[in-house]
Amino acid sequence: MRILHTSDWHLGRAFHRVNLLQAQAGFIGHLTATVRERAVDAVVVSGDVYDRAVPPLAAVELFDTALHRLADLGVPTVMISGNHDSARRLGVGAGLIDRAGIHLRTEPSAAGTPVILRDTHGDVAFYGLPYLEPALVKDEFGVDKAGHEAVLGAAMDRVRADLAARPRGTRSVVLAHAFVTGGQASDSERDITVGGVAAVPAGIFDGADYVALGHLHGCQTITERVRYSGSPLAYSFSEADHRKSMWLVDLDADGSVTAERVDCPVPRPLARLRGRLDDLLADPELARHEDAWVEATLTDPFRPAEPMARLTERFPHILCLVFAPERAPDDFRVSYARRLAGRSDEQIAEDFVAHVRGAAPDAAETAVLREAFDAVRVDHTVREVAR
Repeated sequence: MRILHTSDWHLGRAFHRVNLLQAQAGFIGHLTATVRERAVDAVVVSGDVYDRAVPPLAAVELFDTALHRLADLGVPTVMISGNHDSARRLGVGAGLIDRAGIHLRTEPSAAGTPVILRDTHGDVAFYGLPYLEPALVKDEFGVDKAGHEAVLGAAMDRVRADLAARPRGTRSVVLAHAFVTGGQASDSERDITVGGVAAVPAGIFDGADYVALGHLHGCQTITERVRYSGSPLAYSFSEADHRKSMWLVDLDADGSVTAERVDCPVPRPLARLRGRLDDLLADPELARHEDAWVEATLTDPFRPAEPMARLTERFPHILCLVFAPERAPDDFRVSYARRLAGRSDEQIAEDFVAHVRGAAPDAAETAVLREAFDAVRVDHTVREVAR
């Protein structure tokens, strides 16, 4: 069976001030062309179909177009909801859409109920594990500790139990939206940390022939059987070096896997430039970036006059301007933002306690801070879904 694995469409998302809907429509066209030209038997979409719980109408219309195109091809599609999606909204009409060969899996309770597709070698069971917010699904899975590893482990126990009851030789594909240990994050993914832990081990998916992951935006291989497709478009300048693609996966009769990357169209390249303003304007080596979306970091010791206007003359598609003056680390003018770069909200809060009190928080106090941040994040998720 030939499977096309994609995820993290984030329909409705903009890139800084640029509307990406046209580029996203171009990707949908590329997806359906690939399905047709490469004789794909099934498509899997591993979450974050939309960029937010209540997407704009234009994004919903594009999703509708994608569903019609996939249904017209007669190729089954399995989709799950991600942490950006409203599972309830995305799942509306799932029963009817299912009849058209589009299988939406947004309910955690259905984790052990697969979509069964068949090829000449027998059945392939597709298990959809939507994003599992630990605090919201721990009761469903009967776990005491609300953590990603606990709820995903319980969901996979249901998968393995169902698979064990099926005819011998039944192959399996698991769709999941999670941060798996070994994956490389970028700046454009929403934090899903719970209790200070975001990642789960790849071994949690043992027993599945192929695991189609979503959430991280870089295409990457965790193991030969566990892969991220990444997002089809870049959604932050941290993805400037990404090669955006999908996985074309061949699942053989014995469950062995071979995978090939299929490149996605690039609406405009990204460039991250760094240096003094006059150097960026004069360096002939930078001519290749003049048609790119540009993030420019200026290292001039003092802020130059009208930097954005001057850069726009050479780089008309510049979108982001950052100031990072070249100064000694102990210079009093080093910005607060630079000192906080790369630190989590929880670490910043712990540093604040240490600064005010003169001593770092102890283990119990750290646990209280962690619980507070988790509670805020969960409350935000609940409010967003309820909108």
